[in-house]
Formats: sequence, C-alpha cells, structure tokens
Amino acid sequence: MINKLLKTFCFVVLTSWLCVQAQSAGDYQLGSGDTIKISVFGQADLSIETLLDDSGKIEYPFLGQIQATGKTLTQLQQDILAGLKGDYLVNPNVSVTIVEYRPFFIDGEVKQPGGYPFQPGLTVSKAAALAGGFTERASLSKIFIVRSNDPEQASVSVTANALVQPGDIITVRQSYF
Repeated sequence: MINKLLKTFCFVVLTSWLCVQAQSAGDYQLGSGDTIKISVFGQADLSIETLLDDSGKIEYPFLGQIQATGKTLTQLQQDILAGLKGDYLVNPNVSVTIVEYRPFFIDGEVKQPGGYPFQPGLTVSKAAALAGGFTERASLSKIFIVRSNDPEQASVSVTANALVQPGDIITVRQSYF
C-alpha cells in the first residue's frame, strides 16, 4: 500500500514538474528533428520515445498516426488523452515531454559552422561559442537568423544577445574593416 502511494506521489510530483517545464517552454511548437517521450501512467505499453521525421506524424499504439509537428506539447497531450479516454482507458494520465530539441544551424564567420544540439536559453553568442567562436573577420553587427517557424523564411537582423530557437539558421556575415 505504501509503495503504491509512494509511486503515485512521485508521479504527481514528476507530472507537476513537467507541466512547469512545458509552461516555461511557452508555446513551443514541435517540429521535425525533435525527440519526444509520451508516457501514460501505469501503461508501459503506451509509453514511447520517438524522433519526429519530415512527415510530422507519429505512430501511436491503438490510435495509429497522429500529427505532431506544429502542435504544442499540451495540444499533442490533449489529442492523445482524447483518443485513449473511454474506449481504451477510463481516466488516462498522459504526459508529453521533449527529450531532445531539433538542432540549430550556424554558418558564416564562425570557426566550425554546422548543426548543433539546441539548449534552452541559447543566445547567438553562446551558439557561436559552441561553433568554436567568431572568426577574426566576423561582424557582430551583421548577424541574421532565419526562424524555423517562419513560413516566409525571412532573414532577420539580430544582435549577439538574441535568443535562438530550435531549428533556427544563424548566419554571421563578414566585416570588411
């Protein structure tokens, strides 16, 4: 009995913490390259970890294909909850978390251009540090970002303190003087 209460308490604490994490992520929309974990309390066969591919859909037990990209964690959680509730489970407790964000990309005047794992709180200057730092010819006034969630894919001028989002493409231009 105590063991069951302890497990329930731990699950409630963990779920609360995950909800706070999801809220701190704001309205983050899932995209190709994100790895997510879907957990259903007490149902190990319904708990999966999966990488979102270009199709944006995941294959989920009992429910089939579910569109995941473009949705927030809460929206995906509600979709799964609605699908499982009633026919499969009486009152399922579903949580969706991000295991690994999709990478961001940095090119131009950095020492090691390429794709790097995203970390929450990442700024352009921190991204450049991950890429070996700015080169001697880098212009800190000519930094541009193409946001992954921008349908226009417009290149926007930013400062070195600008926040980077998963999937963003950062370009550091050359200074001529």
